[in-house]
Amino acid sequence: MTQLSGKRVLITGAAQGIGFAIARAFAEKGAEIVLTDVQSEVLDRARATLTGEGKNAHAYVMDVTDQNAVLATRDAVHKDLGPIDVLVNNAGIVFGGAFLDVPLEKHRLTYGINTLGVMGVTHAFLPDLIAKPEAHLVNLASASGFLGLPYGTTYASSKWSVIGFSESIRLELEQLGHKHVHVTTVCPSYINTGLFEGVKAPLLTPILDPKKLAQQIVRAVSKNRIFLRTPFMVKTVPLLQGLLPRRAVDWIQAKFGVTASMSFWRGHGAK
Repeated sequence: MTQLSGKRVLITGAAQGIGFAIARAFAEKGAEIVLTDVQSEVLDRARATLTGEGKNAHAYVMDVTDQNAVLATRDAVHKDLGPIDVLVNNAGIVFGGAFLDVPLEKHRLTYGINTLGVMGVTHAFLPDLIAKPEAHLVNLASASGFLGLPYGTTYASSKWSVIGFSESIRLELEQLGHKHVHVTTVCPSYINTGLFEGVKAPLLTPILDPKKLAQQIVRAVSKNRIFLRTPFMVKTVPLLQGLLPRRAVDWIQAKFGVTASMSFWRGHGAK
């Protein structure tokens, strides 16, 4: 998407953290921002912050796990503003801990937000993107979408799903003749937000600053990049997996501290 000024960008999970940073980064390029989140008070503060900075921002309470709520939000956005040009599926959650120590309802919620939420919101808003002369779909996956992640099993596997969904919908859009709808899959390592408090970053893999990552995402959209893998070490993972035996990759993961990185997680939702 070569021109972001004046484009209408809807972001899920945008009240705080990386979602809000993404919203601000798009706003700084002149985009009209549609903030959505399940937390109404935090969402209102986010909108007030952006409008106080002179940005064009709107806010809608939306639970991505409730498809009726998603459809109602879509209808409200259409009525109030019109169709969107860019959809950013950012809403996500993580619960760390050994698989059997995490209650089943939290595993289900992880999939409900991270996987089914991405699918449901995309299903609701993709017609908007197809109808535009130029549009973009951005899905927030994770570096863990390429690797097994002990103590984060459902989080990592939900992000594997996001990568598969993104690649499949990208190719499908191309085959259906909708090449004007570009898809970018974002695969970052740990981000410095409350979601990942307590994690230990793997060797040579710094914890990412939300503001800088958001700016990278906006640049990736402006250049129609298919993947954004960051920092550098994340770029090497697919290559290593393609060249080395599985056990060799496991050994490298352990030596670099990836395997144990979630062992001391105490982010949002921790007891």
